[in-house]
Amino acid sequence: MAAYENRYWSSNDGLRLHYRDYPGGNGPGDEMRPPILCLPGLTRNARDFDGFAARLAGRWRVIAVDFRGRGESAYAKDPMSYAPSTYVQDIEALLAEIGVDRYVAVGTSLGGVVTMLLAETARERIVAALLNDVGPEIDPAGLARIRSYVGRGGNFPTWMHAARSVGEANADVYPDWDIADWLAMAKRLYRLNGAGRIVLDYDMKIAEPFRVPGNEAGPDMWRALSSLRAVPTLIVRGGRSDVLSAAVAERMTAAIDDVELVTVEGVGHTPMLTEDELHAPIDRWLAKALAGVAA
Repeated sequence: MAAYENRYWSSNDGLRLHYRDYPGGNGPGDEMRPPILCLPGLTRNARDFDGFAARLAGRWRVIAVDFRGRGESAYAKDPMSYAPSTYVQDIEALLAEIGVDRYVAVGTSLGGVVTMLLAETARERIVAALLNDVGPEIDPAGLARIRSYVGRGGNFPTWMHAARSVGEANADVYPDWDIADWLAMAKRLYRLNGAGRIVLDYDMKIAEPFRVPGNEAGPDMWRALSSLRAVPTLIVRGGRSDVLSAAVAERMTAAIDDVELVTVEGVGHTPMLTEDELHAPIDRWLAKALAGVAA
């Protein structure tokens, strides 16, 4: 686990929100590296990026956020604020508070949707973007699966019980994982509550916007993606993904000038970004980001 500091910022509606701040390097030229802003999936949190940050921290500053209602961020009073447009406002408030003008964006699933919307709002601030197993269109099968579990609670007496449950639910996503992997995932997804039980580390009310009739119709995400046309972009897709289809991923490559598509075989939704086959593509992508800043 890489060293980091827990930091907080305030949303426009007064919530105390959390992020992990992994320090960058102090060597010659390191000050030119923009921070890497990591945005997690719907039910995930900042802990999801610890492995990714461990490989880059010390060279790049990595900021991994907890969206409102997740991890150490406060829960919203209005559950309808659990929406991409609000997450965009929260991230813009963070960037303003810490004085970051330009950044590298890494968005997993929901975080990738937020990345595209941030690009539509202020493309010039994004130096490079990584979209992890998400695109402008969500496969209906994946959307149905997500709706089947989000907002459903449950608790366990021990971490091993939680790990076995996570493993059973995600066996098709990570078919090669063993119990140590599932235990690590359980500790990313769950927390110990005051009663000594292991519970999911998010507000169950994040599911409420899904239940509003007609709420599927959101912003035009293909238009949002087009805002990344001139931005070096790495698209990562799980070969077993039920969220980002191969066809949509290929269409995405046609919408962006400087793009690389990498498929992680044998993994579903989502790759962890620590897979061996992603090391070289991520390094190439970050080299482009640095070249863009230096230009």
